[in-house]
Amino acid sequence: MGTVTGQSRRKTGPSIEDVARLAGVSAQTVSRVSTGANPVRPETKARVVAAMAQLGYSPNRAARALRNGSFSTLGVLAHRYERTGEMLTTGAVVKAAEAAGYAVTLLSIEDEHVDAESWEHAVHRISNQAVDGLIIIRAEEATPETLSLPAGMPVAVSDSRLVGHYPAVMADAMHGVREAVSYLLGLGHRTVHHIAGPADSEPALIRRGAWERALISAGIEAPPVWQGNWTPRSGYELGQRIAADDAVTAVFAANDEMALGLIRALHEAGRRIPDDISVVGFDGLALAEFSHPPLTTVRQDFDQIGQELVDLVLTQMRARGAAVARHDRVVVPTELVIRASTGPAPAR
Repeated sequence: MGTVTGQSRRKTGPSIEDVARLAGVSAQTVSRVSTGANPVRPETKARVVAAMAQLGYSPNRAARALRNGSFSTLGVLAHRYERTGEMLTTGAVVKAAEAAGYAVTLLSIEDEHVDAESWEHAVHRISNQAVDGLIIIRAEEATPETLSLPAGMPVAVSDSRLVGHYPAVMADAMHGVREAVSYLLGLGHRTVHHIAGPADSEPALIRRGAWERALISAGIEAPPVWQGNWTPRSGYELGQRIAADDAVTAVFAANDEMALGLIRALHEAGRRIPDDISVVGFDGLALAEFSHPPLTTVRQDFDQIGQELVDLVLTQMRARGAAVARHDRVVVPTELVIRASTGPAPAR
């Protein structure tokens, strides 16, 4: 049987000693630059960083975690990252985490029909990730029973049924929707119709409930809901039916994308906006300002939501061993942005 010699053994990559030799410093100095644990003279640090880049050296984060007790990484879990709300919130979380010196690991559940087994699998994956804390953007079908997270893990949630069980960040959707409905009624519209998000979506249910309560408080019976699914296509297809109903003069859509689909359908049917029908969306997407006409919308501050989520997790990390209020909740204000898609009710 042959013997594998040291010369024939495959090298897995540059070592800390290789970097030290190239930079002309000790391995201990390279370690100090990698971990940031102790200050290193700027010129020495520059030589070490240049040597790392030249050799393609990446510090062993697992070993560093054993020394420092931190991976400098946050996990982010969501059901569907392709949805606009999840995408914008995740982008804001990544931005805030990087500003705080943390990397982000994305964990997703892509199943169209999520069940308890899906969340159990997600928990298993989380448990095996090198992360210091977890941010859950959207876990609409999860419960504390189906998503039993590792004990002691710092967690923050947004727009999920886990609010109340973990520290949470929420946009003030109820206030924003009330503002939108009140504004339309103030323009003389007798009622406000609603294109809702998916029936199994917690944010959609909150916005629908706020719309209904706003009408009831004004002494108006809520009309039947038009059921959408967040997509522009669903807004467009419902818009073809709405355009044929002369009784509809104002529509609040649960997100901007459905509102934009509705606007296209109304244009194609020859219905004027806002002369015949006023349209309001929700989210405050940058694209909404450039629709025709520009869309009135309830704007969420996604940047602040992301920042608050990161801050909640980092606060728990710093308080390890101390009592942390699991019911902490940060409510981020929304803003009604009035543009040309809304106007006075048409004369009857």
